Amino acid sequence: MALILVVDDIPALAEQYAYDLKRLGGYETLVAPGGQGGLDVVAREAVDCMILDLEMPGVDGFDVLHALKEQGLMLPVIVYTGAGNYDRCVRAVQFGAYSFIDKAEPMERVVQEVENALERTRLEAEVRTLRRALGTDTPLLGASPAMQQLKAQIARVAPIPSPVLILGESGTGKELVAREVHRLSAEATRPFVALNCAALPENLVESELFGHERGAFTGASRTRKGAFQQASGGTLFLDEVGELSLPAQAKLLRVLEQREITRVGGERTIKVDARVVAATNRDLATASEGGAFRQDLYYRLNVHLLHVPPLRERLEDIPPLAEHFLALTCSRFGVRRKRLTPDALECLVMYPWARNNVRELRNIIERMILATDGDLIRIDQVPPEVRGAGGPAAGSEGRTFQEQKAAAERQILVAALVRNDWHISRTAEELGLADHASLLKIMRRHDLKRP
Repeated sequence: MALILVVDDIPALAEQYAYDLKRLGGYETLVAPGGQGGLDVVAREAVDCMILDLEMPGVDGFDVLHALKEQGLMLPVIVYTGAGNYDRCVRAVQFGAYSFIDKAEPMERVVQEVENALERTRLEAEVRTLRRALGTDTPLLGASPAMQQLKAQIARVAPIPSPVLILGESGTGKELVAREVHRLSAEATRPFVALNCAALPENLVESELFGHERGAFTGASRTRKGAFQQASGGTLFLDEVGELSLPAQAKLLRVLEQREITRVGGERTIKVDARVVAATNRDLATASEGGAFRQDLYYRLNVHLLHVPPLRERLEDIPPLAEHFLALTCSRFGVRRKRLTPDALECLVMYPWARNNVRELRNIIERMILATDGDLIRIDQVPPEVRGAGGPAAGSEGRTFQEQKAAAERQILVAALVRNDWHISRTAEELGLADHASLLKIMRRHDLKRP
């Protein structure tokens, strides 16, 4: 629920505005008697929107706007005036206010203006997130059976507001899966907040998840919302959730069970309604049996399970992925579009992709673009470790002989099809098969279709 602060030196008017905003808009509200009081409230409370009187003695509305700008606070401010001086209101908007209203406006109009301001703030946050992600990720590309199965599972799980646990090796695209779950959910227009648990210092885990009050610890100069509140009504993605310490796991479990948080340094409980989607490359079932991960938290997260296949299990998706990364990276670098020669593409298909999956493919494509002067990326521009590391035994740890044999046969088959541009008769002839029907039979056994 959004928190609205009304700043006015006339207490009765501020209280009436706060009452009507709560009654008509369902917001939480606070009032401050003057500009300095408003700044004090903003320092200790996570305010979502401010309604600010411009004409106040002492610290007036312009002083408040200046202070917010100096502190770098991206808080939507709606200024209002009863003096009818709209030139000052226009100046306030030029100075950073979201909009202005007259004190005589109907409260329904004020509520709508507040909702517009909150919505614009949400959209701006989403744009910033998308800009950070631009050029670093890829959509869920691929028509392989493994990807088709994953997309079907996502479509079934997304509308259900229960927790989701995503399992997959490093670099397989677990965050992309989480974003797709959010995109297909009923809360697609609400925030998507991603938090990498492995990158959080132990002393900041609680603050990042639940927020903190002003003065809760050294450096906490103002109240801050945590990830659960930032994702209110939307999706909170906890990447590498298996890296959380046991004390942090216990607090996360409590939030999932009670749907409420307490900020660090605070006493007030706050209701939260973000859907939690977690991801890990660890075996949480084994970790929970060994005591490294709380078993009750594992079962709380593991309501719906999604497995993201490694790249070596969907080799036929490498050509469209490589094409996507070529286009994306060339555009980002401002260079002419480049293409892979068939033998260079075949080399990528034969590589085991056992370390970083799709992320590794993206990085290798970037290296090849930088190493190539012309429009064609030839096999000698493929990194030496990729040219020499192919082979059916790669990525075979923990698999039986029959599974490794099937994987090797599939790898050889895909490489030959790519080499021949998926021409069935030519591929069958190159592989020494009796006719194209024999190849089609083998392809059906491996559930292989042209992308």
